[in-house]
Amino acid sequence: MKLKLLILGVILCAFSANAQDYFPKNNGVKMRHTNYTVFKNAKIHVDPKTVIENGMFSIKNGKIVTVGKSINVPANSIIIDLKGKEVYPSYIDLYSDFGIEKPKKAQGGGEPQYDAGREGYYWNDHIRPETDAVSHFNYDSKAAESFQKAGFGVVNTHMPDGIIRGTGMLVALTPDVSEGDRILDERSGQYLSFEKSVQSNQVYPTSIMGVMALIRQAYLDAKWYAGGNADNTDLALEALNENKNLTQIFVTDNLLNELRADKVGDEFGIQYVIVGSGNEYQRLDEVKASNATYIIPLKFPDAYDVEDPYMANYVSLEEMKEWNQAPANLKMLQEKGVPFTLTTHSINPEKDFRSNLIKAVEYGLPKDAALAALTTVPAQTIGKSGKIGVLKEGAWANFIITSGDYFDKETTLFENWVQGKRKILQSMDVTDITGDYNLSLNGKDYSLKISGEPIKPKVEVTMDDKKIGSKLTFENNWMNLLLSSPDTTKTEFLRLVADVPSKTDRISGKAILPDGKETSFTAVKTSPAIEKEKNEKDKKQDLHELVPVTYPNKAYGFKDLPAQQDLLFKNATVWTSEENPVLENTDVLVKDGKIAKIGKDLNAGRAKVIDATGKYLTAGIIDEHSHIAASSINEAGHNSSAEVQMEDVVDPTDIAIYRDLAGGVTTIQLLHGSANPIGGQSAILKLKWGKSAKEMTFEQAAPFIKFALGENVKQSNWGSHSRFPQTRMGVEQVFIDYFSRAKAYETEKKNNPNYRKDLEMETLVQILNGERFITSHSYVQSEINMLMKVAEQFGFRVNTFTHILEGYKVADKMKEHGAGASTFSDWWAYKYEVNDAIPYNASIMNEVGLTVAINSDDAEMSRRLNQEAAKSVKYGGMSESDAWKMVTINPAKLLHIDDYVGSIKEGKMADLVLWNANPLSVYAKPEKTMIEGVVYFDVERDQQLRERIRKERNELIGQMLEAKNSGLKTQPVMKKEKERVHCDLLGNIQ
Repeated sequence: MKLKLLILGVILCAFSANAQDYFPKNNGVKMRHTNYTVFKNAKIHVDPKTVIENGMFSIKNGKIVTVGKSINVPANSIIIDLKGKEVYPSYIDLYSDFGIEKPKKAQGGGEPQYDAGREGYYWNDHIRPETDAVSHFNYDSKAAESFQKAGFGVVNTHMPDGIIRGTGMLVALTPDVSEGDRILDERSGQYLSFEKSVQSNQVYPTSIMGVMALIRQAYLDAKWYAGGNADNTDLALEALNENKNLTQIFVTDNLLNELRADKVGDEFGIQYVIVGSGNEYQRLDEVKASNATYIIPLKFPDAYDVEDPYMANYVSLEEMKEWNQAPANLKMLQEKGVPFTLTTHSINPEKDFRSNLIKAVEYGLPKDAALAALTTVPAQTIGKSGKIGVLKEGAWANFIITSGDYFDKETTLFENWVQGKRKILQSMDVTDITGDYNLSLNGKDYSLKISGEPIKPKVEVTMDDKKIGSKLTFENNWMNLLLSSPDTTKTEFLRLVADVPSKTDRISGKAILPDGKETSFTAVKTSPAIEKEKNEKDKKQDLHELVPVTYPNKAYGFKDLPAQQDLLFKNATVWTSEENPVLENTDVLVKDGKIAKIGKDLNAGRAKVIDATGKYLTAGIIDEHSHIAASSINEAGHNSSAEVQMEDVVDPTDIAIYRDLAGGVTTIQLLHGSANPIGGQSAILKLKWGKSAKEMTFEQAAPFIKFALGENVKQSNWGSHSRFPQTRMGVEQVFIDYFSRAKAYETEKKNNPNYRKDLEMETLVQILNGERFITSHSYVQSEINMLMKVAEQFGFRVNTFTHILEGYKVADKMKEHGAGASTFSDWWAYKYEVNDAIPYNASIMNEVGLTVAINSDDAEMSRRLNQEAAKSVKYGGMSESDAWKMVTINPAKLLHIDDYVGSIKEGKMADLVLWNANPLSVYAKPEKTMIEGVVYFDVERDQQLRERIRKERNELIGQMLEAKNSGLKTQPVMKKEKERVHCDLLGNIQ
């Protein structure tokens, strides 16, 4: 585009030079108008807080010159009388792809592409900060008109492609000017997203956590590059450094990703402007804490068609609540003090934007806040305060003229002026024919009522108190009225047409009767139109009562998060998971979130007493290998993804968390999957249902990482034959290669202060130095031996072999190495490499002296790990206490958190479960599950929640039925089943 503008300029200059031979110097083809245009008698919204009644303002050369109650009118001014009209600053949309050519999708895609496809740019094709909107821009007059009809005068546009997308441009929607004159800022901001570029088939990254890791690495590389440390030119990194001081706009598609984007920004001291989802109300405290300005799409979900009771069962409470609550999102953001702007993204600006905005106002968004979100806030966000979004001296003359309050459904938008250029949307020269009339036609009298806006009048005709079918059109002051015949036994029509004078209380014209004969009619006004106050009730007829937001905002969420309590459990059978495994008729005092005392006849003090007679109290179950509560499991783009973090993709809203609590589970290790030999960094979580992802993180836990062996990493079942490794011996070579690189990297780091920080290598160095521990997916004894030998070669040990279904074959070698085991209780023969699995595996390894845990690797199994532990009593004759240790203290030891959890011991965290029966029994059920003295699951509260869910569903279904019956648009119910998550799941979880 820059080249096009330069060529155009040269041509124009040449033309100008030659034109002097043919035209007088002062009489060119086109004269530029430099007079003032003055607008008077308008209600002027100078800014969201300042309104001038019957005010005046003048413009010249595309700018506001003067605004006030009364201004001096320069000579030769063009004067426009706006009596009865209102003027607002034109609106600003900070997120669009207006005028940008659609990126071309990369060809090919047969075999995976692992390397970048561009020379001279960053190693990953999805980092494209060098992209600039100007080079891809062509003014789209049709799209511009759609924006203009909604009241917009300026849009920020960009190329919506890639993770770091490059710079946007601020464009005025000015009609009939050159592209250069429209551009207010050709580098208005830098855009980022969680989406890869369609212009490349490069595989990495394949997950949200991979995207986050890639952004981190790009930032680190840009800083390193800026220090002059690179040997080669990298145009992408140069652009990234050049763009760093621009407004940074991060595009997201859901609330969790909004918070993830802010997390990355915080790590690098970058405050993103975040394109949100409209669901910010669900986590207002976290949204507020981000300190971000949000760009909110004004899109609300349609009600579901729930007339069929069977299909209604497939609509989740979460989906119903979103429909119910989303229109109040902006009101809640405003009340919380979160700065936000609005975007037309994902909706039709002309058809949907204004109606949705009015809906948000009806649900409580103050009008001045709505106006600020469209004017002053986006102007400030993009660094253009005082230049756009206001009607003040020196600002661009961008404004709309309306028939009244913009937020009134009946108001008409007449004109949209941008840079002083007029865009007529509806003629202001319209006769107001609204009112009540006596209509005389063919010897009969009718009552004629015309209401609504003059530009869009509505009609109602009655005769002898009976309603007559009617249809009215009114254009260019010509009225056409179609009436059904008063004789209801006939399908006949009367057609009336009249040229209406500009100011009159009497309308006369021609009428064509059903038999084709012509006559005349007269309509005499008896009273003016009734003011709009009468319609206030109708105005809010589509509103529904909001149900409360819960944490999380779905079934079994808390209206108020449970608080920490001091509790005294009396007369329980206590399974300690310590040296004295069973304590009969024992009291346990919980104080300040910790186990304060264990004994008999303890004094409760101010603690709440719980009678545990005949019940069992245990430490909370710990699942060493879990994949619940995550938005992504595998980063499969490379054979090593040590740089990715499962903490980045924690989903605190996963219902599996609540179900685990109902099964007595309090802590899990959220593991990366098994797509590659070196996987991602683990997240050790406490299942604090209703809390944020950050609050769920086990702060004291040691760092872990997932490794994997076997069929998955060599892609035996994935149909890919390109990525190394393809064999088990290749897997070994991967480990050797990467740890050799890590050692070399560590040497470089120590000796070179200007080393390039590599997040992947940093993680592997932590392993070499014993600062990060390995949990390795494993099956076959040969590979188990192999990984221990590799570890010993590089001077570290494998902390845990998980799955380890052939562990009974190599238990002695594992003990010598210092590895522990986390296994299934009785899974076998579900794929080739587990053909030798036996149900005695856990018992054998336990007898050899290994620390053995039973894990789930499965959301359904995780909530019944007590029963999985019990199977080793049957298979191998393990004692109840040893079996119970395999889901409590043993996994705590494997995770290096046994100083805090895993057993009932004074001073440890009060992560406890009260059972109604022996925990190893299939009949046992938790009655209370607590974490740090907070009861997150209570069987009695669970019954109350079930009743509340039933009532809320019934209420919301009723609201949706009412919405459909009132003519509102609905969406069909689609049966959805959540995917079962295991180690081999690829992609992101929806």
